[in-house]
Amino acid sequence: MDAITYERAADVAGAVRAVQQPGAVFIGGGTNLLDLMKGGVERPVRLIDITHIGGLDGVTTLPDGGIRIGALVRNSDAANHALVREQYPLLSQAFLSGASSQLRNMATVGGNLLQRTRCAYFYDTAFSQCNKRVLGSGCAALEGHNRMHAILGASPQCVAVNPSDMSVALAALDAVVRVNGPAGERSIPFAEFHRLPGDRPDVDTTLRPGELITAVDLPPPLFSAHSHYLKVRDRASYAFALVSVAAALQMDGERVQTARIALGGVAHKPWRASAAEQMLNGQPLTQAALTNAAAAALRDARPLADNRFKVQLAQRAIVRAVNQAAGRAGGVA
Repeated sequence: MDAITYERAADVAGAVRAVQQPGAVFIGGGTNLLDLMKGGVERPVRLIDITHIGGLDGVTTLPDGGIRIGALVRNSDAANHALVREQYPLLSQAFLSGASSQLRNMATVGGNLLQRTRCAYFYDTAFSQCNKRVLGSGCAALEGHNRMHAILGASPQCVAVNPSDMSVALAALDAVVRVNGPAGERSIPFAEFHRLPGDRPDVDTTLRPGELITAVDLPPPLFSAHSHYLKVRDRASYAFALVSVAAALQMDGERVQTARIALGGVAHKPWRASAAEQMLNGQPLTQAALTNAAAAALRDARPLADNRFKVQLAQRAIVRAVNQAAGRAGGVA
């Protein structure tokens, strides 16, 4: 059994100092980290408990009309907070689509942002080939069972996908991640927070060493009337997405003023469907336009042997999610 030291941080500055120690990591709800430790994937020697830091567990209104969600807010509390439910229903739906109620009661917003992939080859240390665990060892999923893996933005080094439902909604809503570290505070636009694998799949985010997530900021609500989170999975609960879609619209009658579409289950990070958004912006929301936009979103897909079905599934999911966001019946295309 590995020896582990536990330390409780009293404030952000103390946490940032403590995590500079060799082998130290932050722990919040622990719903992902403890699994990784039990499986031998992560082997920290010092846990810095941040759950008692004051000021990080609330939801507040910002001067511009947006909201700030503290990093220690539990997923269930965020999903059911009045400001989130009423002004950002897309995010509330995404929270409630993730994990189980028991896990949502423990998992934190900051921890959700840092979830590691659920790729079976990453989680099972019996497989020696995993560039995310051991850089340079290879990627067993490329020639292995890859039904759950990426069809967009992957590289020869890694085809794992980001597992977070919350992050897909935050990508569509143009959230900002606030962090504090040895160099002070900074804000990271959500599109820049998670990385594509490239030749460094072992690095999931653009966080710098020692930085602690303190909050997520959401801009003023523009999509509360027209949004929908759709998650397609193998069973109704406690399953990761085959494909998910966060769709948010500003509508003027039948015309789309602004479209935001993000995909989950298809890439190493939440995937903004920018080409589809551009095709819909300023146009009447016809089925033909929506079908063409969905096809454009998957134009660069590079499926693997076992997940070719994801290309058409993602296209149909986009059509359904956007239709439902617009208040239509929204059957599969």
